[in-house]
Amino acid sequence: MTANAERRENTEERKERILKELRRNGFRITSQRRLLIEIILSEGCSCCKEIYYQAVRRDPSIGIATVYRMVRTLEDIGAISRKNMYRIGCEENCSMCGDCVLILENRERVSFSMEEFREAAGEVLRRKGYSGGQRVKSVLWNQNG
Repeated sequence: MTANAERRENTEERKERILKELRRNGFRITSQRRLLIEIILSEGCSCCKEIYYQAVRRDPSIGIATVYRMVRTLEDIGAISRKNMYRIGCEENCSMCGDCVLILENRERVSFSMEEFREAAGEVLRRKGYSGGQRVKSVLWNQNG
């Protein structure tokens, strides 16, 4: 599997997790919502206007208010953080996170709980002198990285 194929697979997994959370919160999954989620996950937009410009190219019926409402909804369910340029965020009590899966060069998958991942990240930060003994509270996944 190529790096691009792995990235697409991870994006699909994230999209499905977000869609599941929206359903769990009583939202219908419309084609416009699905499109906006795809754009946010894949385009690396830094503001609602950028999301809107990408969306309107693919579906001219989408309005700017729809984009703002969807971004707000995604923030409310904890799927994105506007402070972090629409990156997927995992907070301490995130209901969207399951296991964190790392894919090694040999394509082996190693699975950690989010708590185990935070502990490992905290250990690396301590060794490098960054954390000052603080626990890792959030993990942000940069979709363009």
